[in-house]
Amino acid sequence: MLAAVGVLLGAAPAQTACPDVPAPTRARAWRAELLGNTPARTRLTRTATVQIGPRAAGALLVLGPARLLDGRCWVRVRLASRPNDAAAWVETRRVQLRATRWRIEVRRARREVRVRRDGRIVRRFRVVVGAPSTPTPRGLFAIATATRGAPNDFYGAWVVSLTAHSDVLQRYDGGDGRVALHGRGGASLRDPLGSARSHGCVRLDNAAIGWLVRRIGSARLAGTPVEVR
Repeated sequence: MLAAVGVLLGAAPAQTACPDVPAPTRARAWRAELLGNTPARTRLTRTATVQIGPRAAGALLVLGPARLLDGRCWVRVRLASRPNDAAAWVETRRVQLRATRWRIEVRRARREVRVRRDGRIVRRFRVVVGAPSTPTPRGLFAIATATRGAPNDFYGAWVVSLTAHSDVLQRYDGGDGRVALHGRGGASLRDPLGSARSHGCVRLDNAAIGWLVRRIGSARLAGTPVEVR
């Protein structure tokens, strides 16, 4: 079982220590599962808050160690909104912190996805990445949501949306330019694996993305770190 830090909503006494939540590495990261609509601070020292909720992402990637301020513990998390480095602070008592041993790496130049568990590469997949005019954005992101699709449709068997957004397209296909890992079917099969022809998304064979969802677990995908190089 993965380590978990339980928390309860409501009034809480002042804390004198925070849970040990190290920065994400290739061997381990932390997911902050949202228990409901949660107030967050864009800056730790500010009282003004924004609201984040599980509809945007069931869990958010924790970006660094927990910090104690005014008797409360906070963690900084990656948001699913623009810009791509958007982050905010949430109280640890308002989320469920769980460790994850999984990490996904997208190598644009190699046109390859590497899946790591405990820091070790367990699978490699050839993929289609963004075209030169609509590149897959670089950075440290996280999985936001996962939606099952139809294998023969353009997006294939699964659409695994990331917190990343296109650096070029503000809107795409009726959405906000969100980047995803997704399968292949229909017209998307015309672009061979190992090519750079997408609008920024990363396309995998249906068997590959199906393996990814099953192996990590659809309920545990959100908050999994995804690094694009």
